Amino acid sequence: MKKVSLPVQILIALALGIAVGLVCYFAGAADFTAKYLKPFGDIFVNLLKFIVVPVVLLSMIDGIISMGDMKKVGAVGWKTVAYFLCTTAIACVIGLVFANIFNSMSLFPSNLSLQEGAVWDKATSANFMDTLVGIFPSNMWSAFTTSNMLQVIVIALLFGGGIMAAGEKGKLCRDIVSTFYAVIEQVMAFIISLSPIGVFTMMAWVVATQGANIIGSLVLVLLCAYLGYIVHAVLVYSMSAKVFAGMSPVRFFKGAFAAMMFAFTSTSSAATLPVSKECADELGADGEISAFVLPLGSTINMDGTAIYQCVATIFLASCAGVQLGLGQMVTIVVTATLASIGTAGVSGAGMIMLAMVLTAMGIDVNLIMIIYGVDRLFDMGRTCLNVTGDIACAVCVSKWEGKKRN
Repeated sequence: MKKVSLPVQILIALALGIAVGLVCYFAGAADFTAKYLKPFGDIFVNLLKFIVVPVVLLSMIDGIISMGDMKKVGAVGWKTVAYFLCTTAIACVIGLVFANIFNSMSLFPSNLSLQEGAVWDKATSANFMDTLVGIFPSNMWSAFTTSNMLQVIVIALLFGGGIMAAGEKGKLCRDIVSTFYAVIEQVMAFIISLSPIGVFTMMAWVVATQGANIIGSLVLVLLCAYLGYIVHAVLVYSMSAKVFAGMSPVRFFKGAFAAMMFAFTSTSSAATLPVSKECADELGADGEISAFVLPLGSTINMDGTAIYQCVATIFLASCAGVQLGLGQMVTIVVTATLASIGTAGVSGAGMIMLAMVLTAMGIDVNLIMIIYGVDRLFDMGRTCLNVTGDIACAVCVSKWEGKKRN
């Protein structure tokens, strides 16, 4: 028999996970999934988190030194950042448009109050300058142990540039990086092969434990967010791949499917990096460029998070009975864009940054408790969108660089 491909295995695991989750939910056996299925998913996610830092560090250094020219690194870098900033701003606008449409149709509730006893640990207020300072590490090992991806990327850029600047004297370091990266790729391939197990166990747990809580207004705000996700993916990502890379939307989504499904279930764009790399390369992205773009994208390209923050802010403002004007909408776009750039590529990080946006808008942060229980369902869609955008960027930048070389 022909071996079943990984994307098909993931799709089967996704369907089985939903089926098992529904059975456990209606049978009142949600505890079974939490005790006996979710731990296997946690093990898989832990393995991915274990491999993320060495993959990002070594792949970026290897990608930089493989380019052989600092001018090329700079060219790829500014094009990547420009693409991400533009798509994030568009994502904010899409999120605000859908949220205001739902709100104008009175689909969002007004003047809701928190249940008695509900408590939210407020996130520490952050701003752009704090984020900028935090990018640069004071301790290399601390950046590794805390998985601070922005700092890991800076370390990779510094070491990659240093090896290139050293010329012939840096040859040994160049060889060591290439050798270690070859080993890490084999470890990564083994972990990726376990992804159907992780998808099945995590999906079964999510459906079994949270299925019944999606009622009333939460269904509407979820629908609003997912409409924004879908529209952004179709209009921005697939069209940019079509216009800039000459790739049909069907081919693009088919090639990115494995990474999208894994991101949807793992809710971690950083943990999805190995799968994203394979998908981007199969779609024709330059291996060196994807090794540079994808780790950077997992940290600063958070279009799904931006849409979520805009929709959630309008929803919670409505719940608080607050009407936001045009000037405040612009503030949301700017704040959400900066907040999404500073959002870590791990599960649930978007909720912390939402607190920052709410604080900037003067909305009670405790209102987050209204949607906190179903945040994972938002997180699944926004992470899927984030990863899709990373792959689209890698494909487009590869095409631009290919044209320039030709």
